[in-house]
Amino acid sequence: MIGRAVSRSGERGSATAEFAVVVPAVVLLIALTVGSLAAAGRQVRLEQAAAQAARLAARGESDARVAGIVTAVAGGTLGGVDRDGDLVCVTTTASAGVPLPLPALTARSCALAGAEFGGE
Repeated sequence: MIGRAVSRSGERGSATAEFAVVVPAVVLLIALTVGSLAAAGRQVRLEQAAAQAARLAARGESDARVAGIVTAVAGGTLGGVDRDGDLVCVTTTASAGVPLPLPALTARSCALAGAEFGGE
């Protein structure tokens, strides 16, 4: 009987200690998941901004307007506008926007130069 009482007192507080270890790990996992999803959402917006900017550049819009659409849609910056034959390609960059050690986000999109969109 005494052996059981000793073993129970040795386990006293073990649940609290396990809880104290698990909770920060769970909070960290949730923070990393939310941060990664936020960065993925920003990447999608950056790709949409690059596509829109490429269409504007292909229509002959000014570089200021092209850069403005990238900033308005994704909060990014215009990396460059390149012309390659009939294609106009736009490269955009943005920070991940989350306090995680992630590299800068980039997107590139091309559009046919001189093409009119929307039909006639």
